[in-house]
Amino acid sequence: MTPDLTGPAARPGREAAAPLVGARLGVGWAAFHRWGPYALLAISTLAAGATASALHMTRYELVAAAALTAAGTALQLWWGHAARTRPGPSTAGTCYYTLRWALAFALTWLNPFYAFYAVTGYFGAERLLPRRLVRVGLLASAVTMSGSQSGGLPPHGPMGWVVFGALFGVNVTLLIVFTHLATLEEERAVEQTETISELERTNVRLQQALDENAALHAQLLVQAREAGVADERRRLAAEIHDTIAQGLAGIITQLQVVSVTRTPDTAREHLARAQELARHSLGEARRSVQNLSPVALADASLPEALKELVAAWSATAGVRAEFTVTGTVEPLHDEVEATLLRIAQEALANTARHAGASRVGVTLSYMDDEMTLDVRDDGRGFDPLALPPRSAEGGFGLGGMHARAERIVGTVAVESEPGHGTAVSARVPLVRHEL
Repeated sequence: MTPDLTGPAARPGREAAAPLVGARLGVGWAAFHRWGPYALLAISTLAAGATASALHMTRYELVAAAALTAAGTALQLWWGHAARTRPGPSTAGTCYYTLRWALAFALTWLNPFYAFYAVTGYFGAERLLPRRLVRVGLLASAVTMSGSQSGGLPPHGPMGWVVFGALFGVNVTLLIVFTHLATLEEERAVEQTETISELERTNVRLQQALDENAALHAQLLVQAREAGVADERRRLAAEIHDTIAQGLAGIITQLQVVSVTRTPDTAREHLARAQELARHSLGEARRSVQNLSPVALADASLPEALKELVAAWSATAGVRAEFTVTGTVEPLHDEVEATLLRIAQEALANTARHAGASRVGVTLSYMDDEMTLDVRDDGRGFDPLALPPRSAEGGFGLGGMHARAERIVGTVAVESEPGHGTAVSARVPLVRHEL
């Protein structure tokens, strides 16, 4: 057995902070301190009785041993009751330890086998004695144990004293080693306790962070949903402007011509154009609501759709317009094609509405990793820095073209000067259609 020099019961404050394993050990040591002395005294009495004749114990020694054994039992009964109200070092604990040591010393003097009882002096010294008396109590117990190990007290002759001194040195050395190990173990237990406490605090902070992240995630979802709704509204507004509004404007233009013409053939021609614009605008409206590609792209590629758009616009506006394709034509992502077509529609609508041009050129250029759409006219031009803000009656205009291009990580540049025409250039990534 190793002495309990710094057991959990010796320092209640640290015992309360110990982990679960330490608490279980504390319960075990408490049971040993309560019942261990009884068991060790009984074992010592049996061993002493069995060896009494071999050790030539006299009748008076036997009576003294019996009396001291009874006194040890009474002392233990008293302490079992008193210890309930004195859990730590106290005057009563010092008296108990001193009396128990004295009884063990006397019993060991009578019979060395009472060392089984004397070993209790190694256990609970810090639990019973003040700090300044702990080493004194341990050394006194070492004297008793060394005497029993050397054959009993007092030692016989010079050799007996030599053996006693050697055994006393061994016992003291063991005490020092065990005390040091117990101190290290206690420090390790304290460090583990502090580590566990820090981990618990860290877990609490982590849980708080997770809760905050969950709340932030929910907030971001709400914001993303609101942003999605706003973006969808802008998309629908732009689609309506690029399709229905422009179609209705074209229909009004054709009907105005019909109202002032005196030639039946010309009137029928413009009425047919108005009907075609109405049918086209209706199809565009349906597809815009369903978020599909423009009608012109349903059965045609982007170059074909742009060619038809330029030809139809030229016939409606009465302005000469040319369409050119450069580079190798490739199938593009639906969103890229729809964006470029809408930008071309808006640029041509602005030209018809404001430029007063006599010639328009539209160029679609395919490059390695991007493509451009250029719409140029020779109209009256304008100052891009002096544009008025968009009114409630106005269209999306240049702002709408910029927004469409930015949606697919593209850009729109406008170059114009009063009296020198206008050039609109849209540059977007070349994103191929995934088959």
